[in-house]
Amino acid sequence: MSSIPKRSVYRHVADVIRQAIANGDYPRGGALPREDLLADELGVSRATVNDAIRVLVAEGLVRIHRGKGMFVSELPPIVRNAEARYSTDARERGRGAFDVEVKALGRTPRVNVRIERVVPPARVAEILNIPTDEPSAVARIRHMGADDIPLQIATSYIPVDIATGTAIEQEDTGPGGIISRFAELGYKQVRITERITARPPTTEEVSYLAMTEDQRVFEIVHTGWTGEDRAVEVCIHVMPTHAWTLDYGWKTI
Repeated sequence: MSSIPKRSVYRHVADVIRQAIANGDYPRGGALPREDLLADELGVSRATVNDAIRVLVAEGLVRIHRGKGMFVSELPPIVRNAEARYSTDARERGRGAFDVEVKALGRTPRVNVRIERVVPPARVAEILNIPTDEPSAVARIRHMGADDIPLQIATSYIPVDIATGTAIEQEDTGPGGIISRFAELGYKQVRITERITARPPTTEEVSYLAMTEDQRVFEIVHTGWTGEDRAVEVCIHVMPTHAWTLDYGWKTI
């Protein structure tokens, strides 16, 4: 290989393969050549290619299917545009923002919902101003994907005095999702806050989201507020960092 930059050779090889994927030489969902073939093509050792592939796996760009080979991840990162996804018009084109985002990719949203009355986590109870010593919240626990590709785990917590006996406790909450149901119940969300951190995935998250322990997830703590400045929903989104691009915008004051 000619003109190697002054950096680790395997990282340069990762750059070359990454660019080939971006150029469409290796299409999304398609197989990569075997490591020995890549090594011959790039003029490096197989061990160097192996190290480069590990970088791309950590980035989520490449997946290894044992016994089948190496494949380019099927989906590019999904742009999660906060301004668009929380507008009424955008949400009500489907069963909520995620539904609309996935259908825009030409994919079928898959959402498994479990609804429980729970003792809320302390940080959630503090935001919602509800007790931590009793089942004071309704939790909507959703495992979400596009076709068979897992994309996020989202758990919404709603005070029981708001959710009890309403569509919020139903698996299918209808057009616009629960934000539209809040508005119908007199708890229109007029302000949203989101706190974002990146962290290693838990064992459950590694399993469902088909991740490695070396990868990272975004944890977004989303809170919806009414005009009376009451927090009526806290949703904790857990999303592979390689699967999403977070896009925020706001008007200046």
